[in-house]
Amino acid sequence: MNGTTGSPDSAPASEGAGEQLELVRAELKKARARAKPRTNPKATTDRLPVARVVVNKGVLVIDQYFDYSVPVDLDEAAQPGVRVRVRFGARVVKGRREGGTLIDGFVVERLAASDYAGPLAPLSQVLSPEPVLSPELLRLCRAVADRYAGTLADVLQLAVPPKHGRAEAAPSPEPLPAPGPPAAGSWSRYPQGPAFLTALAEGGSPRAVWTALPGGSWPAELAVAVAAALASGRGALVVLPDGRSVAQLDLALLELLGSGHHVALTAEHGAEERYRRWLAVSRGSVRAVVGTRAAMFAPVRDLGLLAVWDDGDDRLSDERAPYPHARDVLLLRAAEVGAAVLIGGLTTTVEAAQLLRTGWARPLAADREQVRRSAPLVRTVSDRDQSDDAAARAARLPSHAWRVAREALERGPVLVQVPRRGYVPRLACTRCRESARCGHCAGPLALPGSDGVLTCAWCGRTEADWHCRECGGTGLRAQVVGTGRTAEELGRAFPLVPVRTSGRAEVLASVPDSPALVVSTPGAEPVAEGGYAAALLLDGWALLGRADLRAGEDALRRWTNAAGLVRPRDEGGTVVIVAEETLRPVQALVRWDPAGFAAQELGERAELHFPPVSRMASVTGSAASVEDLLGLLRLPEGGDVLGPVPVRGRPPGGGGRGGVETEPLERVLLRVEPGRGAALAAALKAAQVAQLVRRSAEPVRVRIDPPDIG
Repeated sequence: MNGTTGSPDSAPASEGAGEQLELVRAELKKARARAKPRTNPKATTDRLPVARVVVNKGVLVIDQYFDYSVPVDLDEAAQPGVRVRVRFGARVVKGRREGGTLIDGFVVERLAASDYAGPLAPLSQVLSPEPVLSPELLRLCRAVADRYAGTLADVLQLAVPPKHGRAEAAPSPEPLPAPGPPAAGSWSRYPQGPAFLTALAEGGSPRAVWTALPGGSWPAELAVAVAAALASGRGALVVLPDGRSVAQLDLALLELLGSGHHVALTAEHGAEERYRRWLAVSRGSVRAVVGTRAAMFAPVRDLGLLAVWDDGDDRLSDERAPYPHARDVLLLRAAEVGAAVLIGGLTTTVEAAQLLRTGWARPLAADREQVRRSAPLVRTVSDRDQSDDAAARAARLPSHAWRVAREALERGPVLVQVPRRGYVPRLACTRCRESARCGHCAGPLALPGSDGVLTCAWCGRTEADWHCRECGGTGLRAQVVGTGRTAEELGRAFPLVPVRTSGRAEVLASVPDSPALVVSTPGAEPVAEGGYAAALLLDGWALLGRADLRAGEDALRRWTNAAGLVRPRDEGGTVVIVAEETLRPVQALVRWDPAGFAAQELGERAELHFPPVSRMASVTGSAASVEDLLGLLRLPEGGDVLGPVPVRGRPPGGGGRGGVETEPLERVLLRVEPGRGAALAAALKAAQVAQLVRRSAEPVRVRIDPPDIG
């Protein structure tokens, strides 16, 4: 008998192979069934059977709500504000929805019926029963999206932190009773201070622009303002630019009120702990929040006070679409709920000066005599002084600054502010002073380390054989010396004094009250116990020379924040600024008059029709994309188009990485009269939607109220 067919021994093997094949087919069928949405959805609930959902998809063309049916088994959990998962993009097949992609979202409301005539896809899953999107937070996010020409989904990603199951499972503590009204304390130094606190504690909603006195008392004063709002039975929210300032206010609140009345929200706490604290606020267990930029959306109940500290700091402007600024978000919230507003800082921004000019807010400042008692003595060293100073030409410090530092070191630490970090960030030709540029991309050459290797700051290429294109010279000099080189030279000038640096690599929170030289970049200055004996503000022209409308305002803010850490003049506190003494920001620092400088800047901006007197937007992209958008844009009446001009940076889509050449970018500025900002945002959003639908060009980056406009 042939062994290849009909053999008794071969029959079991053949049957086993067939069984294995059937098992494989069955598993494939199960996998395909799991991959598809349920074709036999469960019955829809009879009670409010429609869930209106906002999906987490930040695309302008779908910036709207979508209706889904609510299955019976999800009826109890699918409440407004909870996170859900839905099938998005499903097709209608034989009278029901099939296919689509699973995507997360939030239930906005439950409805008795939908205004959509076709069949609805069912909710796939309720991710959590926790109602994290309150109606008030939803209205705020919608208002922010409309103001900045963005999508609601993008704003929700900024406003609602990611879910953590352990944090949601843990109960939040019971809320503490409201504290009593606090004493005015150092607020008595401001003529309007006690009245402001009394109005807060009695349930009023005063609005003030606070020009704080130097000396480091602002955390305690902000804590008193928060306590006054809590005393009225309402909540408080304070947004600050960085974790160090949040830590200072957090400590001041703990000393004033004890634990349990407030939480601090910063990235340093970690995602789960931050979410745990956020839930305590959302559930009403805690009535006060202090935090960095993301805390501007914190769901504080019954808000009584909204405060922002140092609102000119660029860290308060979010770098993710739609790029909201914390100050403006808090102003939107104040208009919605009628809360008090406190915009504070050692300086006054032009935007705050605009609020004062329109009468929307009142000034909260000390009189001139109190300012003179609190501020340090400010002296200047100009370019003319340095040209006659052999020591200034050969060394890092002018002679006068060196003498001030030497005398101050006998009494305590000395702060040295340097506008750049690193060793020698920017270089120029020794002979003609022309900037050293890369031969490949014309970017600025720098020495990022002490190894002597020239490197381009744009493309990263090294330059082995550099020579000046203007005069042929081969010698290089530092345009601005960074913190590393400054610390090295100061160490040689003061060999017995410790030198510490604070900057991007390591930011010091504080330094002891002992002789030391503290070299810091702007914004990274540590607090000295008892205050600095002196401060040296070097290379002032580097801050003033930036090609930006806000250069003078920003330079004054950075100088004042550093000088505010110095002891008062009666205690020997001295500040030396190396800058041209006739310049208006320098004079404002010498007189300690930031409010006067802001009012003057505002007057000039009004004459030129620049922000904040006007509203402005920037559009950045390839030349073809920008031109295409302008062709689709319908500017409000009286709107201006400024540009286009070439700019550096990556394209809006995130390309251009890995050394791939990209099309040069251009930017235009769009300007409208006051009161037409909403119309400008709506027009830009409509033009972007039309561009996306037509697919006529690559997307552009739109930014309302850009912080830097050149």
